[in-house]
Amino acid sequence: MTENCKHSLNATPESSRPSKIPKTLDQSDQDEEEEVEEEDKQQQKSNMIKNPRVQRYLVAIEYIGTRFSGSQQQPNCRTVVGVLEEAFHKFIGQPVSIFCGSRTDAGVHALSNVCHVDVERISKRKPGEVLPPHDPSVVRNAVNHFLQKNEGDVMVIDVRCVPNDFHARYKAQERTYFYRLLSGPEPLSTFEKERAWQVPEKLDLYAMQAACKILVGHHDFSSFRAAGCQAKSPIRTLDELHVSEVPPTPYFPSITEKDQSNSRLEDSHSCSSKPDNVEFGTRRSHRCYVITARSRAFLYHQVRLLVGVLKCVGMGELTTSDVERILKAKTVTAAKPMAPACGLYLGRVKYDLPPDS
Repeated sequence: MTENCKHSLNATPESSRPSKIPKTLDQSDQDEEEEVEEEDKQQQKSNMIKNPRVQRYLVAIEYIGTRFSGSQQQPNCRTVVGVLEEAFHKFIGQPVSIFCGSRTDAGVHALSNVCHVDVERISKRKPGEVLPPHDPSVVRNAVNHFLQKNEGDVMVIDVRCVPNDFHARYKAQERTYFYRLLSGPEPLSTFEKERAWQVPEKLDLYAMQAACKILVGHHDFSSFRAAGCQAKSPIRTLDELHVSEVPPTPYFPSITEKDQSNSRLEDSHSCSSKPDNVEFGTRRSHRCYVITARSRAFLYHQVRLLVGVLKCVGMGELTTSDVERILKAKTVTAAKPMAPACGLYLGRVKYDLPPDS
């Protein structure tokens, strides 16, 4: 992606709109649902030559996806990896290569994505003198210092040392995504723009939960696989697919709500909108639903296609029988339009890591 890339290096973040973000031309840079290939030869290609003076760090990051053209490096585009590599370059004084555990498309956010980077600490006062590796806390603080000078829409939340053969992508055991739906006719709050998908109609939580039970498990997900998917097989195991209702965020309790029992929020079906007789100047909140999807690997656009179907079930446009029919059809043309990227969050990439000493 070059001349038609929306998020150019000179573009301002405020001008971005997730619904108009162009699709990445390089199909290997798939969004939240990338094909995970486990072949040893591919892993060896991505690993740097072993150097005893090099320390590999595992770095967890969060970012606002609407301000990037995706996570992976692209020419003339502002990307998560590009911004992160620039910050590391300023920190250690030499270029680095960063590999993400999960690739996210333009508009997709991350509460915690994970990447790895190799750093050789060389003295700036005595060129050529190799020093002991930086402590992970030093790496986190120093890189965040430079990130905050570059829009501040990416932040390092955790760092730890790992062996030089540890690969952030191939060592991942599972990935968890969250999707936020806001239901209600009220205009979307400024604080929620590009952070969720607004659905004006009411949604039936129980119906969506019933549909989840049909989709969870080991299936051929061809109906939830977008064109251009490079996965060799459409077979996937969806370990979790669940819909829950939560308080809208940012959440500030009203006087009435503060007087009510805290147990009200413990009931997933009781997080309803504020009463119609709200005081002047007080915004009427939406009902907020979070869809959780967890699997070792996803197909291209699988999560957003699943959300699109669940939303139609919640609106009454589809029944659980329709969901079964769509799944058995094994063609994406049977599914409903996929959900926009702005409501999707990469929540966690899980690894089998030893206790941090």
